[in-house]
Amino acid sequence: MKNESTIIDVPAESSSAMKGSAPLIGMAKDHTTSDSGGYKRGLSIFDFFLRLAAIIASSVAAGTMFTSDETLPFFTQFLQFQAGYDDLPTFQFFVIAMSMISGYLVLTLPFSVVTIVRPLAVAPRLLLLVLDTAAMAFNMAAASSAAAIAYLAHNGNQNTNWLPICQQFENFCQKTSGAVVSSFVSVVFFIILVVISGVALKRH
Repeated sequence: MKNESTIIDVPAESSSAMKGSAPLIGMAKDHTTSDSGGYKRGLSIFDFFLRLAAIIASSVAAGTMFTSDETLPFFTQFLQFQAGYDDLPTFQFFVIAMSMISGYLVLTLPFSVVTIVRPLAVAPRLLLLVLDTAAMAFNMAAASSAAAIAYLAHNGNQNTNWLPICQQFENFCQKTSGAVVSSFVSVVFFIILVVISGVALKRH
């Protein structure tokens, strides 16, 4: 018996079809990169406006504390009752610290603009992350120390015989308390800025 063999011709894949697969892969990668760049650009724009808001908050905190002086309308021949931020070293530190924070935020605006123009750039975003973290800690220190003094001004401390002064210096206490609140708002903005930088640095 003769063995019958069947030959099946399998058409070879043309070279043009093989060449066409590579551009498809490249197009997919470009599409992914474009999506990532647009997402990070959106974060950078949000970052820029947050810095503007933080500048306002820190400037209001420094300015309000700086103008918190109050003089009572009555005085004696030898005494004049006056309260001011410069009477307390903690409040002096607060004004200096918040002024520095405000100046720092102004200086970081160009770097924020760079991250908008080049959303995939790592160096400016990493620099902002490190500096913002340090500034946040500095801001928190100033706000916390001023908050402690403001609390004593409102409530005093019976154990140390520190009497509350806000019943007499009401305007002074209102301004110092407002400055402290504004400084904590600045801290919240810094926390969001640090989170944004961390998310933007994450690889997709």
